[in-house]
Amino acid sequence: MSSGLKISPQLRQKIDRELDLREKILWIGQPAPSLMILTGGTLAIALFAVPWTAFSVFWMWAALGFQLPNLSRGFQPQYLFAMFGLPFFLIGIGMLLSPFWSWRQAFQTVYIITNQRAITFEGAGKTTIRSYYPQQFNNLYRKEGNNGIGDVIIAAETTRDSDGDRQRRELGFFNIRDPREVEAILKKLVQEKR
Repeated sequence: MSSGLKISPQLRQKIDRELDLREKILWIGQPAPSLMILTGGTLAIALFAVPWTAFSVFWMWAALGFQLPNLSRGFQPQYLFAMFGLPFFLIGIGMLLSPFWSWRQAFQTVYIITNQRAITFEGAGKTTIRSYYPQQFNNLYRKEGNNGIGDVIIAAETTRDSDGDRQRRELGFFNIRDPREVEAILKKLVQEKR
């Protein structure tokens, strides 16, 4: 495996168990961690969290009468009222940390192309493993940014949300370095399997 990858021992064991004896790794990579912060709406969520969290702090502070609690007088009713703002504050902290969770997720994701298939491993504890075989590469395409980092879309799935509306989700390798090279390897794999 590449020395630049930061793969946990648990995830590496899962990768080793997943690969067949006749499979040879042609390419292995991970998402660029710095870009995971800016994708999936994490930046928008974090920006929304600023006023959300500030308002929850203001709410609790106002409920306390703009003063620190004095517990020497015992438990006052306004303390309970202030505590209603605590869940909103914790949600705000969670939203503020969403870029960190996305950055961390990049180190728990590994993309592999073997001489048989493409595989995604997502997560370290409970890992989601998806295999894509060459016959599934019919709609293979690439999205590339100016910085040379992009996505290689291997497949798409259509599901229905709770309202019954159709949702399309792209599957593949996201925020990878040199997506052109990855796309070329996948296209070559398709040609070899015909």
